[in-house]
Amino acid sequence: MTRILIVEDDAELGELLVRAFAGAGYDADLARDGQAGLHRALTRSYHALIIDRGLPAIEGLDLLARLRRSGVEAPALILTALGTVADRVAGLDGGAEDYLVKPFELDELLARVRVLLRRPAAPAGHVLPIGDAEFDLIARTVTTDDGLPVTLSGRESDLLRLLAENPARVFTRREIVTTVFPESSTETLADTYVHYLRRKLGPDVIATVRGAGYQLGRR
Repeated sequence: MTRILIVEDDAELGELLVRAFAGAGYDADLARDGQAGLHRALTRSYHALIIDRGLPAIEGLDLLARLRRSGVEAPALILTALGTVADRVAGLDGGAEDYLVKPFELDELLARVRVLLRRPAAPAGHVLPIGDAEFDLIARTVTTDDGLPVTLSGRESDLLRLLAENPARVFTRREIVTTVFPESSTETLADTYVHYLRRKLGPDVIATVRGAGYQLGRR
């Protein structure tokens, strides 16, 4: 059975989410603070994580960062009342694959988790070449010429993986959004995350093919 960890300090909401996921056929565990969530995630294997951002003991993004450093790679969705663009970017850059603002509809949350669970796992040979650099799919890092790893967010990693696994192919903005952001129809997300990757890895990491889209660049 698919196992979900929910880290939510609101007792009523937490129990509601456990019942909703159990009713949908999942095995759902609930932790009510960041410390309890850290313990559960490090002692049991989960297929997906749902983490409230405003947690006691360990704040949600700090919790996720600790889990990523400890090798926990289950896809994560951040739940929060903080809904500005800057907040969403911080959540995605902090290692989350998705970000949902409260209040939300249960059906949408369940749908987003289904999308997370459909994402392919990293292959056994989990390092891809990006020009002269190496892209570690599990650690979500790109090691450049200076030997220093650059950490990517979940969505940045998904986009770079799409291009790196198909280096000769040009992807339209629509294809990128459909693959990397399946819950969205906003094509400008492709442009935004190309900008994020260029900012982190250099302007040549992704090439713009005028009138067509984007493909892996030459570094």
